[in-house]
Order: sequence, then structure tokens, then C-alpha cells
Amino acid sequence: MSSMTHTIEVVPAPTRLHTKIDWLDSWHSFSFGEHYDPTNTHHGLLLVNNDDVIAPGRGFATHGHRDMEIVTWVLEGSLRHGDSIGTDDVITSGLAQRMSAGSGIRHSEANASPTEPVHLIQMWVPPDTQGLSPEYEQTDVSDRLAQGGLFPLASGREPDAAINIHQRDATLWVGRAEPGQEIAVPEAPFVHVFVARGDAAFTGRLEEGLVDEGDALRLAGEEAVTLRAGPEGAEILIWETHATMA
Repeated sequence: MSSMTHTIEVVPAPTRLHTKIDWLDSWHSFSFGEHYDPTNTHHGLLLVNNDDVIAPGRGFATHGHRDMEIVTWVLEGSLRHGDSIGTDDVITSGLAQRMSAGSGIRHSEANASPTEPVHLIQMWVPPDTQGLSPEYEQTDVSDRLAQGGLFPLASGREPDAAINIHQRDATLWVGRAEPGQEIAVPEAPFVHVFVARGDAAFTGRLEEGLVDEGDALRLAGEEAVTLRAGPEGAEILIWETHATMA
């Protein structure tokens, strides 16, 4: 049994850090870029959970990363990814994508449509081994989404995960819940529940309440929580991590 204190923190969507420029509307769950809050830098191993809307035909110019596992989940629209290891792909809803920056990679990300915005969630966790060769992985998970409930989208610990990350202490679970459907949140020392679309009621040992689109739950100490999707259903992203940043 974990000796950690059991906690549930509700993080309302409007309290997130916010970047708004002519081509990008981005809500940051944690400190990012020019936004720095020393009390809000990560939860467990999750360092970045950015909720981005990119204008048609615009995007992030080529830039570099190293020693970071970056998972991108598109909610609506299409995102073009190009990188220094030769990748040129378009990511759409229902595709899982992972970029391992490793010893160093340069990439660009842009809205692939000249007319429609793209809405995506981008998430970062550190690798458990530094200096690896950079990698890219993409796979269609539409069939698994259609089954309902949670499944491991990206993991370094779940053998049936859709894509692999170089972090043995982290798993990203994804699920699209029908109205009224219940989802049992995985129990771990650190769990981050993000409502990407829709809303849900949550019930835990400590408290219960509602989470709307863009809201998050930060759970600590192997806290048992159940979600019940609201009348429009819900799309849920859950990071289960078994370690935290030093």
C-alpha cells in the first residue's frame, strides 16, 4: 500500500496558462515557454500538456529538441510533421504519433489545411535513458477507439500499447466514452486526467464533482477514481506515472 498522501486536485480549464497570437491559441497545463510558475512545472513525469489550435496554413517553424518523449494527439483537423530524420507525415484524428528526440532532432509542425484550423493536444515526458537515437512512430488506432473504454496509446510499460515510448514509468491511456459510460481511472502514484472533449462526473474516495472540457484532475497516492461521461460523451487522456521529476 502506498504511503503517499491521497489527493485529488481539480484544475479548471480557464486557470491554465495561455498563449494567444495571430496563428496560435494554446492553453498550457504546466509552465511552458515564457509562462513560468515554480509551483506548476509538472505532475509526476508529465511536463507538458498543451491544448493547441493552429490557424490554417500556419505552424511551428523548424526547431530542435533532445531527450524528450513527445506524443501528439489530434482532435480535429490535420497536422503536418517533418523532421531531420526524414519523416514527412500528416497526423489526423485517430492516429497516434510519438517522436523521441533522443540525442537531438529538429522538426516542424504546421496545419496541413489551408482553410480549417487544427486542434491537438501535445504531451511531453522525459525518457528513462538519455542520448538515444531519435525516432518517429505513427499508427492508426481508430479500431481501438471504436471499442470504447480506455486503451494504452503510448507506454514504456504496457506491452499492448499502440506506440512505445522510452519511459518505463509512464503510460498514456486514451478513451472515448459514450454518454453515461463509466471509466475506472488507473491507480498510480501520479495520475493526470485531462478532458479533451465533452464532460464527466468523477467519484473518488475523497470527493466527487464535475470536470468540463479542458479541465484536469491531478491525482496522487494511488487514488481510486471513476469517471462517468456526460450527456455528450467524453474524450479522456490519462497519464499514469510511477515516478516524478527530481
